[in-house]
Amino acid sequence: MSTSLIYRNATLYELLIRALYGRYYTARYRAVEGLLPAGASVVDLCCGPATLYTRYLRQKSVDYTGLDRNDRFVAQLTKAGGQGQVWNLNSDAPLPEADYVLMQASLYHFLPEPAPVLDRMLTAARKQVIIAEPIRNMSSSDNRLLAAIGQRFTNAGDGVQAHRFTEPTLDAFFRPYESRVVQQTLIAGGREKLYVLDA
Repeated sequence: MSTSLIYRNATLYELLIRALYGRYYTARYRAVEGLLPAGASVVDLCCGPATLYTRYLRQKSVDYTGLDRNDRFVAQLTKAGGQGQVWNLNSDAPLPEADYVLMQASLYHFLPEPAPVLDRMLTAARKQVIIAEPIRNMSSSDNRLLAAIGQRFTNAGDGVQAHRFTEPTLDAFFRPYESRVVQQTLIAGGREKLYVLDA
């Protein structure tokens, strides 16, 4: 299945993310980077072009593995000195173990049933799972044109994703895991919500 144009080109992908987040672009990465100690092992699911690693984690000497279904993004990560693996998270394959297993802005790809992905993350994490998910989305806009654009350009290779989380639906999703949740906070000017769960 073909992917949207932004998932075929790392530069376009980054330009879109920068445009969407504006002055909060750096803050969304810093919020996650601040949770990861130097030297930790990290598995980043749906890592995209691995901006988190190349701009924020590499200097902390983390043992980083990025998983993505896009072989171009994985090749770019490997060229930058990280470890990358082409990986389809829709499979039931166990995830590589690490101190921290994280996902940024990708949980919506697994709606309406994202729980199996989170369960595999919890199994693979030795310390914590970190998820930062958008709760204000262009694809949820009341403007039909904006919503159509938001949905059309977010096909990572498994079809158009018409659904997104809002803050109430994301909170409801995490409710069964509340005994593990050690932090939840809005980041990136309220565009994303960050959840940290103990393994």
